[in-house]
Amino acid sequence: MCKQILMDMSEKIKDGLSVKKTYIILIFCCISLLSGCMYPKENLKQNAVPYEDQLQAVQKAVNTYKEQNSGLLPIKTRDMNTPIYQKYPIDFQKIAPRYIQEAPGNAYESGGVYQYVLVDVETNPTVKLLDVRMAEQIRDVQLKLQMYRDDHQYPPFKKVIADGVYELDFKKMGYKDVPQVKSPYSGKGLPLVINEKGEIFVDYRMDLYEILQKNGEEMKEGEDIRDMLLKDTPFVPAYSLPYTVKNGEPIFFK
Repeated sequence: MCKQILMDMSEKIKDGLSVKKTYIILIFCCISLLSGCMYPKENLKQNAVPYEDQLQAVQKAVNTYKEQNSGLLPIKTRDMNTPIYQKYPIDFQKIAPRYIQEAPGNAYESGGVYQYVLVDVETNPTVKLLDVRMAEQIRDVQLKLQMYRDDHQYPPFKKVIADGVYELDFKKMGYKDVPQVKSPYSGKGLPLVINEKGEIFVDYRMDLYEILQKNGEEMKEGEDIRDMLLKDTPFVPAYSLPYTVKNGEPIFFK
């Protein structure tokens, strides 16, 4: 199938389509194909369940590794500018098979859809999950956005949501329906937003609003409230911007 795509792209180049745009389209197509192969249907359901016993097994392995390695954590090295909830992925090569037999079946390393990460690394390193399917959806949108910008320079902003946060006009990017990602908390579709740097993020305001209403918890304006999403769930709010609260509602803030 990839061979056929290459042949089609060659014809498009002959017809006048730019090499750069053709290259982007090719990347987009191949990623879509690889994503389909990455998660076979017979394994997808099993590998998409966040089993509590698997989380506990990894947590135990992390704790033991830390105790026996002078407080070091079994994590992969990431750039200092990496967003906090993606910054500390667990390196299973450091804990398997000595501290845990192997990476859980739902781990990305085993063909699953979750990346095991750590939060609160300074005081209480805690194992959480990041759904890598979000990354694939965001990457697809980012590629289409780049294709649009090749022709129009600037992103197709629709409206300003907050300072430096914008809603995109997805129809101008070729979408029939507005793309959304599935919330790991509520299961609802969450919208995507863009910042002033042209980076795509997930908008978690709906989930945060539900938690604020449900818990009635008093939060101070100016403090990041994303950790509320961590308390009773195994998931991190991946690919998120900071939020605070104002008049009882979540808002973006810098």
